[in-house]
Amino acid sequence: MFDLRPVGYVIGLLVACLGGSMLVPMAVDMAAGNGHWPAFAISAFLTVVTGTLMALATSNGVGRGLNIQQTFLLTTLVWLALPLFGALPFYLGATQARFIDAFFEAMSGMTTTGSTVFTGLGALPDGLKLWRGLMQWFGGIGIIVVAMVFLPELRVGGMQIFRSEGFDTFGKILPRAGEIARNISVTYLGLTMACGLAYLAAGQTPIDATTHAMTTIATGGFANSDASFGGYPGASEYIGAAFMMLAALPFVRYVQLLAGTAQPLFRDSQIQTFFALAAILVVVLALWQIGTDANQGERAWRKALFNAVSILTGTGYASANYEVWGGFAVALFFLMGLIGGCAGSTSCSIKVFRFQLLFASIKAQVRRIHSPHGIFEPRYQGRRVSEDVVSSVMTFFVMFLVSLGVLAVLLAMTGLDFITSVSGAATALANIGPGLGPMIGPAGNFSEVNDTAKWLLCAAMLVGRLELLSVYVLFTLNFWRP
Repeated sequence: MFDLRPVGYVIGLLVACLGGSMLVPMAVDMAAGNGHWPAFAISAFLTVVTGTLMALATSNGVGRGLNIQQTFLLTTLVWLALPLFGALPFYLGATQARFIDAFFEAMSGMTTTGSTVFTGLGALPDGLKLWRGLMQWFGGIGIIVVAMVFLPELRVGGMQIFRSEGFDTFGKILPRAGEIARNISVTYLGLTMACGLAYLAAGQTPIDATTHAMTTIATGGFANSDASFGGYPGASEYIGAAFMMLAALPFVRYVQLLAGTAQPLFRDSQIQTFFALAAILVVVLALWQIGTDANQGERAWRKALFNAVSILTGTGYASANYEVWGGFAVALFFLMGLIGGCAGSTSCSIKVFRFQLLFASIKAQVRRIHSPHGIFEPRYQGRRVSEDVVSSVMTFFVMFLVSLGVLAVLLAMTGLDFITSVSGAATALANIGPGLGPMIGPAGNFSEVNDTAKWLLCAAMLVGRLELLSVYVLFTLNFWRP
């Protein structure tokens, strides 16, 4: 059995930090005088004490970097432990949620999925609104670090292709994670503040502007209203679309930009493809609304822009019930949610670069069939793609589709209908937010989903956020062999 102390130490520190952050919404509730602050005080105490004791108990095992086994285990357990403690304010607070509902909300927040089980969001205490936003904000910056540091070294889903463009972290994962986190924090915080000020200027209240800024930059999608963005001025939709797009770009490009190098940002083929795809989807959906009289004029373009960008980036906001736009629009929204944004961003789902590698591989294979004596290799951004990267990407696609099918069947076995089962599986595994149908669609939520299905969806959110294989490897016998 390998040494678990370094894993426990890091998790303990992060849990303690999470507990400390609960003091912020506690202070907000105290200032508002709504009497909800004791829930945060108790939650913070339990979380800080538990995390601190865990860190102290395992501190004698710290001294060297994490090996591959420890890194895999840490990556998964962090995203399990933080939602577990993040659920306490919901369980003890004004929502009076059952544990499964509190855990579902916290897991949805920390994985930046954005699915919710709560109704009457506008009536929640300001502290709880802020806590929902904070969890997604933490989850967003956390997944950037994981995507830039851990996944390339763990060779998950083809992410190793970015090792040459990122940072040399092998054997020094903890120190490099801290350095990268510091580098991206300036950009992440700056974008959040700019987004919040823009929402404030558009007419949102301070608490709404703050919470929505955090969930926009995290591409999480938690909103402070049951209607999501449907009740806010149209300017909020334009602002939201712009910042969701910015958050879906690789944050390493922002770090390079701040360092005085703009060329990588503008020459990144992943970014170019992402913007081109978003533009095509917006035009198609706007013209479809105009043609079917769903919406007309500027409203049609605004609704198409906001909702298409929201689903494409996996944010999950909704400013309209796009299910009433017709079958074509619904099918398009389902498919675009499976694409996602760029690798190294807060966005989720399959990611643009994997589709690029898939089509590059298909192109090379077709050329081999046409000219069997030629030498054709898939290329990405002008460079040859190694066989192990192509194999990893293909494995990811297969595992994603298999996981989607198995999860949909399991959800159907709990009593959910076909549309709810399939779209629920997709929205959880791709961390999108809303599903399809009257129950979990853009006009609904997950409150009526049965408990068994909620547990399955929680597991899917975790697996999807961590790129599938980094979790699945824990269930193999070889992983646990010394």
